[in-house]
Amino acid sequence: MGEESIYNLLPSVQQPEAKNPRYRSVFHEAAKDELKQRKTASKTMGPAKVSLDETTNFMKKRAKEPVLPEKTAYARPNADQKRPPVPLRDEKPVMGLTSNKNFIHTNAVENIMSSSKKTRTKICRHTGGHRQQSSGSGLVPKYIKKDTYGTVPKYLETRKKAMAEQQESYDVYVQQRLEKGALNQISPADRLVTLDGLKKNWEELHLQYQGLSVVTDTAPKKARKERMEAEMKQLEKDIDTIEKHKIIYVTDNF
Repeated sequence: MGEESIYNLLPSVQQPEAKNPRYRSVFHEAAKDELKQRKTASKTMGPAKVSLDETTNFMKKRAKEPVLPEKTAYARPNADQKRPPVPLRDEKPVMGLTSNKNFIHTNAVENIMSSSKKTRTKICRHTGGHRQQSSGSGLVPKYIKKDTYGTVPKYLETRKKAMAEQQESYDVYVQQRLEKGALNQISPADRLVTLDGLKKNWEELHLQYQGLSVVTDTAPKKARKERMEAEMKQLEKDIDTIEKHKIIYVTDNF
């Protein structure tokens, strides 16, 4: 009963659905012009549009035969480099030229005084018989035969000298401070006592750190954990410093 209505008795006019306007780029005209400029006759579909020849301009006999260049006189490329002329039949060669040189003795002296040729050794590393020079194979010691082998390089000597000068200047500075009374040297016993105390403090702190809760869900827990980590790191740094230096100086206000 609810679907019955007087308005349903009259035929309703179906309104067409309104469509949005078609999208059109602002560069549409520019793209069309650019496409027209790039087009050529060979890129279009179908035969190329070319102008036809006149009916009187038809192909004739021998029209496509190659045209040979005109005949010219042949010139040799090396015409300016001529050989000397052949001697005439009435010309006689120079006769009677002799030499007092003893070629046998000269060759013997040259061979005796000359050094022997060094042979190059080769090695065969393949079953197929391929050979190579032994000098570049790495099997022959080459660097140990150098004159500078086993000597200290110059840059190490320079660095060692610079380190010695720095140590000397530091020793002079420490001696001056000791004379003024501003520095006091810690004895080996005091150094060991200090080192043992730092290690003991680190062990106690590490034992407390291991007893902390795994979950740091509150701000105090997080702050305590960070504080203990910072103290442990500082203790490790101090222990490392004391272990590296056998001689330690402290000031009066230490």
